[in-house]
Amino acid sequence: MRAAARIVTIQEMEVLTFGLTFVRHGETQYNKEGLLQGQAIDCPLSEVGLQQAEAAGRYLKDVKFSNLFVSDMLRARQTAETIVKHNSSCAGLQLICDPLLKEKSFGIAEGKRLQDAKDMAKAAGQSLAVFTPPQGETPEQVKQRVKDFWLKMVQQVGCEHWPERGQDERSSADELPVHALVVTHGAYLCVTMRYLVDDLMCPVPEGCSRAGMFSLSPNAGVSRFVLTLTKEADQTFKVLSIRCLFVNRGDHVQI
Repeated sequence: MRAAARIVTIQEMEVLTFGLTFVRHGETQYNKEGLLQGQAIDCPLSEVGLQQAEAAGRYLKDVKFSNLFVSDMLRARQTAETIVKHNSSCAGLQLICDPLLKEKSFGIAEGKRLQDAKDMAKAAGQSLAVFTPPQGETPEQVKQRVKDFWLKMVQQVGCEHWPERGQDERSSADELPVHALVVTHGAYLCVTMRYLVDDLMCPVPEGCSRAGMFSLSPNAGVSRFVLTLTKEADQTFKVLSIRCLFVNRGDHVQI
């Protein structure tokens, strides 16, 4: 008689639990004027945006970050550098600039008003959410960049910190010895949140609707997750569980 299959729980497996904090860049003059930036327009933070980045830095100053990822665009890099400046745990860490974290390309709509893009979508008989301006990225292309970055990030964090496994998933994310910071862009984050919920089955946090989960983050807004990884036989890492602690928090940047 064959032995009955044994169900292995997460508590019995070797796992790595780590925190993940997303931050949208601070305000730029284009944000203030309601103009689309995308990829072709690489403008710096405005004075308000610099203050927002400072506020985010103060808000995150006690989080023990172990990995730092940022879009290679100026507004995101300025925000990330300001956050790092406030956080002693970041001393000696490499700030990895990754083009996979770039903002969505809006093609010929870049530099135009958001209303102009809405008018273009209407003329094409589509909603703005699914409309792709000529020369811009499709939603599927942005999602592929999100997936590519996610896979890269998970493998890097797993490879670097697997010896620090076995942390209790119930711990505060601030207290976990492994915690990645990702600084990126508004439209990109909207696609990321939808990927985490719809593809990776991350539950929407209590008190937040799906619409709120997928809404545009405020400038320098913060979202936080806790992930649990396990190592596969081929030495790659797989996400066992993911939960959202909060999304699009912006109280710290009200100035």
